[in-house]
Amino acid sequence: MTSAATAQTEGLADPAIDPDAPAKATSPAQTGDGGVPAIVRRRLVPWDRRFDGYSWAATGFVVAIAALVRLVGLATPKGLIFDEVYYATDAYDMLSRGIEWNEETNGPAYVVHPPLGKWLIALGQAVFGNNEFGWRISAAVAGILSVLILTRLAIRLFGSVILGCTAGLLLALDGFHVVMSRTALLDIFLQFFILAAFAALVLDRDHRRRYWLRAIERGTVQPAGRVVFAFPGGVPWWRLVAALMLGCALGVKWSALSVLPVFFLLVWLWEGGAQRTAGIRWGYLKSIPYALGWSLIAAVIIFAVYLTTWTGWLVTDDGYFRHWLADSGRAEPPVIGALVNLWHYHDEAYGFHNQLVTKHPYQSWPWQWLLLGRPVAFFWSSDLPCDASQCAAEVLLLGTPVLWWSFVPAVLALIWFGIARRDWRALFILLGVLGSFLPWFYYAVAEGRTMFSFYILPAVPFFVLAVVYVLGAIMTPTFTAQRLDPEAVLERRKIGAVVLGVYVILVAVCFWYFYPVFVGESIPYSDWSARMWLGSRWI
Repeated sequence: MTSAATAQTEGLADPAIDPDAPAKATSPAQTGDGGVPAIVRRRLVPWDRRFDGYSWAATGFVVAIAALVRLVGLATPKGLIFDEVYYATDAYDMLSRGIEWNEETNGPAYVVHPPLGKWLIALGQAVFGNNEFGWRISAAVAGILSVLILTRLAIRLFGSVILGCTAGLLLALDGFHVVMSRTALLDIFLQFFILAAFAALVLDRDHRRRYWLRAIERGTVQPAGRVVFAFPGGVPWWRLVAALMLGCALGVKWSALSVLPVFFLLVWLWEGGAQRTAGIRWGYLKSIPYALGWSLIAAVIIFAVYLTTWTGWLVTDDGYFRHWLADSGRAEPPVIGALVNLWHYHDEAYGFHNQLVTKHPYQSWPWQWLLLGRPVAFFWSSDLPCDASQCAAEVLLLGTPVLWWSFVPAVLALIWFGIARRDWRALFILLGVLGSFLPWFYYAVAEGRTMFSFYILPAVPFFVLAVVYVLGAIMTPTFTAQRLDPEAVLERRKIGAVVLGVYVILVAVCFWYFYPVFVGESIPYSDWSARMWLGSRWI
């Protein structure tokens, strides 16, 4: 293993140079295997670990913790809590009718979110019955799998099992994520599919850069920089998997639209960067046809998957607006008519979202979310028994405070380190944050739309990655610093490891302290009140 690879298994290694800049070797000492300059090899494939039993065992331990806190007592609180009254009820109706149904009017229900999230809730009901465990288990599984994906993604990004498992553990011990994983709402599925899409896109980046490394070894990249093949590298399967995941995300909620520009931007930037590193002149410009071609294919997949999520509505006759044309006295061709009706449904739902300005006691604004300015109470009861005369049981959608109050400084530090080190990982994490979070500021300022803190959930894994990136940067100096003073590297890692360990312990203790209000445990009222750190803002 090279010194660079060794550094990456220990912490957040980074070359402190442009990772996509073309480089040339002028001596055998600078040349790696296959006659490829070592620096080019490192830039294209800096970390290429396949199966590693240690990393998977560590990942399994983190996922087990995530499963434990999400599955134990999943059937409590009893009954439908918060918006489960809509989504769990709609999901159960879809099992028998294929569509959402309004029992009061004995007719189709008018809903404004796509069907996939409710179908996933219905899957749990089909297996375990129409009970608390049945309608919540799918959300719990999505939350657990999110921890798994984030752990493996972070191991890949940072080249460190320690940092990767730290990322997974922080998400596993985030009260916000735990509450959403234990409640039959749609947002946990949205977050899962978006995270899975971005993880697949990183794997696609690795695949493409390995391809360009092989192309250099074979000599199929001419010195003048002209590519001798027009559509290189075969089918980018991981990119298509990412498109599949994004189509599913749209099938849960339309807010997934905001991450599509990030997806297409990264496809182009990463392909252009790989070609530039391979020595192709004007790599970013020359990569446009390739990136655009596969992006169009990805867009078709996204649309097809989204349309497929509406199958229940399309193949039945009772859905809301299902025969809008015929009911309006107009001709309704068999296939085109159904699609026109579906478009009308979307147009009406879009209008509903734009006019949603009704006040709600738990509504909040995006600039409050990271500060935990207005959590949402999913459940409250003072009637459940405890070891005191006055009791309180609550499910409060609250992020683990030590973790969440680290997000803003972590993002600021991420921007600093990303610019200073010219690190593609910092840009990836930042774009994930912006694509999932920034659009809500527009809706708040321009439209004054009613919104809630759980809208930020898809951005939470990227905020966690920002925190871990900064912890890794504290642990590991740049390659330039390592070359100038190798002995200082060990000392830096010791200090960074202490900082990381203390931080994770603080998050874990904070999570343990707030755990009763994450899961609805009945505790003495005085203990509940002591946990309301921001007073009326949390009550």
